[in-house]
Amino acid sequence: MDHKTENALGISWHDTAWVPHLNQSNILDYFSERSNPFYDRTCNNETIKMQRLNPDQMLNMTGLEYSLLHAQEPILYVIRKQHRHSPTQVTPLADYYIIAGTVYQSPDLCSVVNSRLLNTLHNLQSAFDEALGYARFHPSRGYSWEFKVKEEKEPAVKDKKIKKKEEASSAFQRQRVDLLLGELAKKHPPLFMPPPPQPPVKVIPPEEVKPEIKTEKLDEKSAGNGIMRPPPEKRPKLR
Repeated sequence: MDHKTENALGISWHDTAWVPHLNQSNILDYFSERSNPFYDRTCNNETIKMQRLNPDQMLNMTGLEYSLLHAQEPILYVIRKQHRHSPTQVTPLADYYIIAGTVYQSPDLCSVVNSRLLNTLHNLQSAFDEALGYARFHPSRGYSWEFKVKEEKEPAVKDKKIKKKEEASSAFQRQRVDLLLGELAKKHPPLFMPPPPQPPVKVIPPEEVKPEIKTEKLDEKSAGNGIMRPPPEKRPKLR
């Protein structure tokens, strides 16, 4: 297979003989295998390996090189492909991540944006095509929509009895997931919002409490005489 003409984001590589023994010290040797399509044999790592030099001398060289960027044993390793200009200046070219011994190339930002845009356009086109299938036109009534409710067949009694058994996760998977969640919680601790301040409650001493006295207003005439007026008498109506 010619890997040069194939998109590197769609391929992967692994060597089953190395997978059980991978660690931080030999992960670059594993990545530099001849069958690995992501490895460029013209890099400085190959020169150091062929001449049996100290890997620290790579800092004094210029050109293409591979370096271990991140390691989380025994499941995840990140290797960076970069061009070295000086001992302190490098230009990143690509990143590769190794999960459970399988090597993948990390997508660049342009590939991620293009993939998301194509996925969005595909979903929109599918929605428009489905909506167009429900449109109807009649010369006298004009346009209308016709939605057909699909009759769902009731599952048979045998299908109800058959249940898929979920595979239980291994102890290794549970421990690694708990470790990853713990590290994420340490890096990004949850933020708790303080409760809003409440206004202080004003306590009125009993001396300042004044009883309310209701006063009724009298008519001017009755108020002048000091006599309350009786209600008007009801007179019978004459027919």
